[in-house]
Amino acid sequence: MSLEAEMMALGQAARAGAEALRTATAEQRSAAIRAMAGELRAHAGEVLAANARDLASATRLPDRLMLDEPRLAAIADAVETIAGLPDPVGVEIARWERPNGLDIARVRTPIGVIGMIYEARPNVTADAAAICVRSGNAVILRPGSDCLGSARAIHAALARGLERAGLPASVVQIVPTADRAAVGALLSGLGGNLDLVIPRGGRSLVERVQAEARVPVLGHLEGICHTYVHAAADPAMAAAIVRNAKLRRTSICGSTETLLIDRAALPMLPVIAEALVGCELRGDGEAAAMVPMRLATEQDWRTEHLAPILNIRTVSDWREAASHIARYGTGHTEAIVTEERETAEAFLGQVDSAIVLWNASTQFADGGEFGFGAEIGIATGKLHARGPVGPEQLTSFKYVVRGDGQVRP
Repeated sequence: MSLEAEMMALGQAARAGAEALRTATAEQRSAAIRAMAGELRAHAGEVLAANARDLASATRLPDRLMLDEPRLAAIADAVETIAGLPDPVGVEIARWERPNGLDIARVRTPIGVIGMIYEARPNVTADAAAICVRSGNAVILRPGSDCLGSARAIHAALARGLERAGLPASVVQIVPTADRAAVGALLSGLGGNLDLVIPRGGRSLVERVQAEARVPVLGHLEGICHTYVHAAADPAMAAAIVRNAKLRRTSICGSTETLLIDRAALPMLPVIAEALVGCELRGDGEAAAMVPMRLATEQDWRTEHLAPILNIRTVSDWREAASHIARYGTGHTEAIVTEERETAEAFLGQVDSAIVLWNASTQFADGGEFGFGAEIGIATGKLHARGPVGPEQLTSFKYVVRGDGQVRP
């Protein structure tokens, strides 16, 4: 396998690990970090032997590179300390109600997959892994060549700890080669599987990362937004919300481009279509059998029309709707229309877009409507923190908006 293919496979596996970590509980993450510390202690001999080999061939920074029993014990203790830190994932940062009755919450969420590039500090292998697990992120570690053997031995222990705790080893991965081309592959973003790169080392490393990284820091991506009509939606509410979400202003990034509708809710489609006078409908075969419309193409699902054109796709349930959004969405704004609280909360928790709404139009994706006064855009990228980076700083946030049928005037 070529290095490029190997790095791409690492990215894909890390993405799967991030999804597993996202659905784990805080207690599971804590147990995994404690198990990681335990395996470090249990395999101390192997780590120290690998470090001795690294030291024998090192040409620089021997003190930073060197491990002994006290230092390794301190690393394991630090990992265990991280297990006891407050879990930031799902923490509600703020909550308020707008005059129109919308209940808006800002909730911490993991960034996703972190790329950690560092030099001759084998302790970073364990520190970064534990902090990422605590914050719900998968991580791909790329140590410097001087500490590669030590880092691989530490990583092997951490992977055993993750598996012992019931989490996949893909949550924490390591680039197994000293080839500098691997850094370039990481900086490329691994085909979209990397969300953030953190360099830790000298000026030349940091400058290279800053100059070459293609991972977005702040992005205002196109708004391929979705409204999902669940089987338990109120038909009149669904029609009003979909009409507003699509047609209030078709040219804004918060305009719904695709309607996802449960197969069991298809009898509502004629009512919804009747509310969409002047809108061209493009749907799958099941939707077209209910309401005359043009058949949608694969490209339609990927298009921000910014025009009175609405795609319609039939799904079996909210999970299939979330899967469609994950595949075709741009992380902007998604809405669910349903009278079932349990289904709504599941959707709000699973869909990882900047804004997720329940029983409200996607056209509320606007800073003024959130009470901010104005906005410079809807950021669909991931922002990193300033200052010391701990578990809380390795989270982003999303807005969870709960409504009761509101549409924007």
